[in-house]
Amino acid sequence: MSRRSLLMAAPALIASLHASRAQGGDPSWPVFEAGRNQFTVVRPRAPMAPLRLHDLNGSDIVATAKPGRITLVNFWATWCAACRLDLPALASLAGSQPDRLDVLAICTDTKDLRKIRAFLGRLAVQNLACYVDAYGAIAEPSAGNFRLVGMPVTYLVGTGGRVEGYITGAPDWLSPAGGRLLQFYREQG
Repeated sequence: MSRRSLLMAAPALIASLHASRAQGGDPSWPVFEAGRNQFTVVRPRAPMAPLRLHDLNGSDIVATAKPGRITLVNFWATWCAACRLDLPALASLAGSQPDRLDVLAICTDTKDLRKIRAFLGRLAVQNLACYVDAYGAIAEPSAGNFRLVGMPVTYLVGTGGRVEGYITGAPDWLSPAGGRLLQFYREQG
């Protein structure tokens, strides 16, 4: 590896080392896990780019992070077994904190609104803002903030509008560990 390559890679490596050290060793850094998966910090922290989506009525919307609020951006699919657990939990979380938290649940596998509504209806999901990646922008490498590293995957956008990290699987957002993670990022501003 050339010296230039090392210098260019160094900031990301250092941030990664600091984040992993903080997650494992610093008691003030919250640990949040779901089965074999844990919340993973992303660096560099980038502002959440606006997402052009369709709502479940087929209308265009542009989703953004609201200043002063945490936004969870969840990517799911109708074929995903873990999503059947994750979406109701996210709906409960959204319903329990409507004044402090936004949840954007984005279907990535189909644009068929009837199929999506039927899937959500079988789960009895309420209090959840569900959208469709109708333009396929999330799956493109140029999408920027969000990579589909598993299914489901939920990204946490902090109160300052920056993407902080993600977790795959179906974590218990209403658990004490989930509460500590959300509180930690509320306090980071």
